[in-house]
Formats: sequence, C-alpha cells, structure tokens
Amino acid sequence: MKKTKTITPDGAKLPGRTWFNLCLFGFIGQVAWNLENMYYNTFMYNTVYEGGTVTGTLSSMDAITLMVNLSAVTAVITTFIMGNLSDKMNKRKVFISIGYLIWGVITGAFGFLTKGNISSAFGITEPAMIVTATAVSIIVMDCIMTFVGSTSNDSAFNAWVTDVTTTKNRATAESILAILPIAATVIVMLSGGLIETFGKGNTEQGYKYYFLGLGALVFICGILGLFTLKDSRSGEKQVNTNYWKDLFYGFKPSVIKENSKLYIALTAVGIYSIAVQIFFPFLFIYLDHGLGFNIEALFGYITTPVLIVAPFILGGVVLGIIAIGKFADRVGKKNLVFIAAILFIVGLFAASFAKTMGPFGIAAIPLLAGYGLLGILLNSTVRDYTPEDKTGLFQGIRMIFFVLLPMIIGPQIGKWTCTLAGAGSYVDESTGMTQAEPCAEMFLAAAIVAVFVLIPLVILRKKGIDKVEG
Repeated sequence: MKKTKTITPDGAKLPGRTWFNLCLFGFIGQVAWNLENMYYNTFMYNTVYEGGTVTGTLSSMDAITLMVNLSAVTAVITTFIMGNLSDKMNKRKVFISIGYLIWGVITGAFGFLTKGNISSAFGITEPAMIVTATAVSIIVMDCIMTFVGSTSNDSAFNAWVTDVTTTKNRATAESILAILPIAATVIVMLSGGLIETFGKGNTEQGYKYYFLGLGALVFICGILGLFTLKDSRSGEKQVNTNYWKDLFYGFKPSVIKENSKLYIALTAVGIYSIAVQIFFPFLFIYLDHGLGFNIEALFGYITTPVLIVAPFILGGVVLGIIAIGKFADRVGKKNLVFIAAILFIVGLFAASFAKTMGPFGIAAIPLLAGYGLLGILLNSTVRDYTPEDKTGLFQGIRMIFFVLLPMIIGPQIGKWTCTLAGAGSYVDESTGMTQAEPCAEMFLAAAIVAVFVLIPLVILRKKGIDKVEG
C-alpha cells in the first residue's frame, strides 16, 4: 500500500486556485449554515404555526428547540463518521463537491415542506395532525440537511483547509475564514428581508423562492468545485485500519498523550467558545431590552455619505484582519495569543460595568478585537497540531470543543447568571412569551470563564506553541 500524502505547498504562499476554493466553499458554506440558523426557525414559526401555538400539537417553541438540539447532535456525530471515512478513502474533493450539490438541493427543497403539501402527501385532514406532521417533517429534513452539510463542510472542507495549509500560512487562512461568516450573515439577513417581496405577500411562497435561490447558490458552488477543487490527499485507501475502531481513536489515552499539544489547544478553544456562548446568544436581546438600543433604527442613519464611506471602512477592517493573520504567521503565536486573550477578557469585564450604549461601545472595541484575534490564533493552532494522516478523523473531536460543549454549557451559564442577578423579564414580540431578560452580569461571567483560557495557553507556551514537531 502506498503511503498517504497530504498535498501542501512548500512555502508560505498558497496557489491562487487554493485561495479561490478556500474563499468560495468557506463563504457559501457559511451562507448555508446562516440560512439554517436564522431562517429555518422563523419558517416553521411563521408558516406552520402561523405566529402561535396550535392546541393539541407540539408547541412552536418545543418544536424549534427540538430541531436545534437534534441538529447539533447530528452535526457532531456526522463529523466523526464522515471525517473518518474521508481519511480512510483518502479523498476530500468528492465529499466537498458532491456534498455541496446535495446540500443545495435539500436547501431548495425546504420551502416545499408546507402544511398543504404534507397534508396531500400523507392524506391528513385533521388540523392539529397536519401541524404536527409538518413540524416533524421540517425537523427530519433539517437533520438530513445537517448530515450533508457537516459531511461536506465541517468534515471534508475543514480537513481540506488543514491539509493544504502549513504553519507558515495558517493564521492568514484563518483570518480569511474569520471574515466569511460575517459577510455571509450580512448577505443572508439582507436577502431574508425580501422574503415577503419574493412571495408578493404570500409568506409560504416567499420562503420557497428564498430557499430555492440560496439553494441554487450552494448547488452552483458544488458544480464549480468539480472543476476547480484539487484534492488534498494522494495515495491508496487506508485498507489496514478498522473504520469503527478509528471512530473512537481520538478518545484513547495513548492518543491524547501522543498529541498532547492538540488537546491542550482544543481545551483552550473549548474554554474560549464557552465564554463566547455565555453572552453571544443573548447579545442582541440585551442591546435592545437592556441598553435600549434599537438595531432597526440604524437603517435611519444610512445616508448617501454613509454608503460612500462604509465600503472603505469595511475594506480597511478586512485588510487589517488579514494583516494580523500574516503577522502571526511571520512572528509566531506565542506572544500574540496572550495579547488577544487579555484584550478579550478586559473587554468582557468592561462590558459588564457598562450600563449605557456609550460605555458599552467603548468596551466593545477590545472585546471584539480580542474575540476575533483569539479565534484566528486558536483555530490555526489546532490545525497546526492535527496529525496529517488523520485530519478528517480529528474533525469530530474538534466539533466537541468548538460546538457541542460550548453550546450546551455557555447559554446555561448565561441564563443562570442573569437569574441569580435578579434580572427582569420581557415579552418576546415574535412569540408573545415572557422571557428572562439578559443582563450585564453575563459579560462578567464570560470574563471569569475566559480567564481560565490562560491556563492551557501557559502550558502551550512552555511546550512551545509554535513548535509543531517533537
């Protein structure tokens, strides 16, 4: 059997085609994930439950919560299974390109899961049963979509990025990848604002055309990948390994000991991500109800001079983020990662004492700078320490620290903190339900958790954070 090879560049400069595919699949993947996170919930609420809860059915909030939870579990399990399979087959391209093609089809088909269609398909006439069947169909479809998306993006694409980059250019690549979710969020939000326009007043039709449009975008990305994406693996299939045993490879004590730097870096990522999840899910609610900041009012400030200046400001921010990534690749991460952590912690502490928008805006500067920079450095460090021959296999372990644990632990700490602080409540206009009001103390809780990220960083520094081998 030929030895598996990971195709990586010899120097710090990545080929143009590699940059193109990194940006293309990174951006379109984030568009698809943002679509799920932001609009599948509203699609169910607005079209299935029609802004309320139908008696005798699974409640709208329970249905949405169940969909989110099952989707998260599906993503983690999928990443273990399919990441391992892509390693065993020594292929990335087929999982990415074909995956995006199927991902696009499923995304486009989502809008056809209406009560009328489900009623006709299953011969259901009782209203409560129609609602339940439609909600369950959407949840099942979301899990299928998550399986395909996690296969192509979380498993194969993330492994491909690790394969094609080196310690000389990973921070630069991560700086680009850090920008793409922001751009995708803006695109999805702006296009989502046209749902009613797409449907000409018919909400169901609006969602259908919206999902078809973005689904087509994901599908086209998959087609482009068939012609432009170069596989990052060479050699024959790994026939001498046991697939099912390999699923648990990353949990073996001997493997953890052998790859101690990777698991220390993942611990740092886990702590950082938990700190973020303590406040991030509640941030916009806090700005609105806690600080009286009406986000929609910002549209009133969009004037011609603002539209002229905004692209230059955004361009400067993008170039600045990329420059930081290049700087980290050139000088190493051992000092920058501590600066980023301190900025993040200081910003969180400052935000916890800010009771009005002015001071909060000032606190947000170090908070956001530290948040972005620390994410770039930690992500690239994890890639540095991921074994080349098992890149896909370790994506499942990565998802545990990046997604599963933070999303379970972080929001609970945030809710518990605000309850303990005696925060008030507000009525959610979209659901009509009374919700606990987020409070400034959640930033303090996040800062306390974030302090613990310094422990694994100190250990990594002693081991040599920029020394990948040995």
